Amino acid sequence: MWPAVSMTGVGRVSVLKRLKQHTLSVARGSGVLALTRESAWRGRRLLILGYHGVAVRDEHEWDGELYISPQLLRRRFAALRNGGYEVLKLDDAVRRLYDGTLPPKAIALTFDDGAYDFSTHALPLLEEFGFPATVYLTSFYSAYQRPVFNTMLRYVMWKASSRTLDTAGLTDNGTVFALTSAAEREAAFDAIARACVARGATAEEKDTVIATVAQRLGVNYGELIAQRFLHLMSPDDVATLPRHLIDVELHTHRHRVPTDRTLFEREIRENRDAIRAMTDREARHFCYPSGVTDAVFPKWLRNLGVVSATTCFPGIASPASDPLLLPRLIDTTHVTDIEFESWLTGASAFLPHRPVRASAPI
Repeated sequence: MWPAVSMTGVGRVSVLKRLKQHTLSVARGSGVLALTRESAWRGRRLLILGYHGVAVRDEHEWDGELYISPQLLRRRFAALRNGGYEVLKLDDAVRRLYDGTLPPKAIALTFDDGAYDFSTHALPLLEEFGFPATVYLTSFYSAYQRPVFNTMLRYVMWKASSRTLDTAGLTDNGTVFALTSAAEREAAFDAIARACVARGATAEEKDTVIATVAQRLGVNYGELIAQRFLHLMSPDDVATLPRHLIDVELHTHRHRVPTDRTLFEREIRENRDAIRAMTDREARHFCYPSGVTDAVFPKWLRNLGVVSATTCFPGIASPASDPLLLPRLIDTTHVTDIEFESWLTGASAFLPHRPVRASAPI
């Protein structure tokens, strides 16, 4: 019997997760997962798996919703192979979902943003297993080869969580922040980010802010830069991705989805132009940055010739799914093996679940 815990906050999440684990374990033991996996119902459906980054250092310890270890990714791929799942290119998978020709146990793999760690850590595993994948590339930080501001600033403060940060010259009031807890670090981040927005800081100026914060906290920023840590793939990196295995698709230019139609369309067009220059092909599939959707976006995307768009709403796609609001499982460090298996079989589609953050704001 499980110990009694407070049914608020973390305690409630913990109890619900343990209940879910128990339910899924019983379902596996009784053969329900296997029956669902082999069912005609699963055969008409497509599970799209979403990933963000593959840890180069300790990113999965810092933010397990955005980063997984290479060891965990290998275990996921082994589960796909050992379970007899058919991993398809996204373009092929979406077409076959709607024309009714999906193979049994169909899967599509997607990686958001186009991080440099994709080419160094994910791609070798994809090549080893022979799995195709789609990279949703946000193109600004591909061309501008510096670390992604929001991600790197948060990481630097996490690395120095035993220290305090004096924000003199970085914020209006120069507050000193303790960095011990996640809430304290986020407060410091918000103050610095708001100050950057208020003064209209350029990408170069924001990079200087990161360097200043790192210097004050004793973090070796030069070493991180030399390793291309928390960078995106460069245009040359993207151009050399194996075409038979990897497709590069739309994720906006600046990782934002404005609700102003002109600005929204500019994001897609600039993104598409950049991808065309790198790959010599027309990108037609889209992923909503940070999972942000709006009722008007599907119509705008359709007018731009986009044929599918993935969200971070957990689920498994069926022929009844709106192709411009496709559900996806965002796989994270916190998804257990039994939860992952139940999603592969389709059984988790019948259970309650919470949305997972798909990607860090850029």
